[in-house]
Amino acid sequence: MSRKQLDKFLRLLKTSPSDAVFNPWWEIDEENDIGPHSPAIRRKHLTVYFSERLGKARLAIIGEALGYRGGHFSGIPMTSERMLLSKQKDAVAVPYERRNLEHRAGDGGHRPRLQILSGIKPRRTSKPSVCTDGFSEPTATIVWGALMKIGVLPDEFVLWNAFPWHSFDPHRGLLSNRMPDKSEQLSGRPALKDFLELFPCEQIVALGKIAGAQLEQLGVNAHCVRHPASGGAKLFRQQIAKVVR
Repeated sequence: MSRKQLDKFLRLLKTSPSDAVFNPWWEIDEENDIGPHSPAIRRKHLTVYFSERLGKARLAIIGEALGYRGGHFSGIPMTSERMLLSKQKDAVAVPYERRNLEHRAGDGGHRPRLQILSGIKPRRTSKPSVCTDGFSEPTATIVWGALMKIGVLPDEFVLWNAFPWHSFDPHRGLLSNRMPDKSEQLSGRPALKDFLELFPCEQIVALGKIAGAQLEQLGVNAHCVRHPASGGAKLFRQQIAKVVR
């Protein structure tokens, strides 16, 4: 992926629906962002995330929409700020560390930390007063944890959403999620198409029916698995293991 391709993709993301939709790469969350530089940090995170997976990712996982506990602040789909800042010691880090125990002898016995971005030091964009260690997203934890457990390395898969921006409930504010409506889903399709051109992976997985329908509209043959939210974690883990193996 060239810098020109990335810039083109980021410019495409700039044009987002106006009603109850937050664009984390180009807009400031006045209530919860740490400062006016937050969108630039999130753009940098996404740029590096993509760059490090170009030509390596063999699996693309497409979710429904960006969540306020995930990409809203991290800038990376289905990836929470707490994971990005290495402040989450749970089902994500443990399988990764266990898989890399054989390297301990050569690095002085230190366990390798899960590195989502290796080229830069990630920075937080949310105010510590809003969430001390950064937000933690259940879907992100389940997806990353499941892939780590079955042996997929961080740069061997890439994450995106059929609706790339964060759709929120206008009555509850920016720290909420809602399902994108049909017109919004349609507006996200060009970005999804460009993403799939940037990452022509061997396997494409849709998390849930909405992502599956968007991929179908683009003529993409994808595996459709249960979304891990709302009690779907166990079935998701079973299904994603079968797809990858």
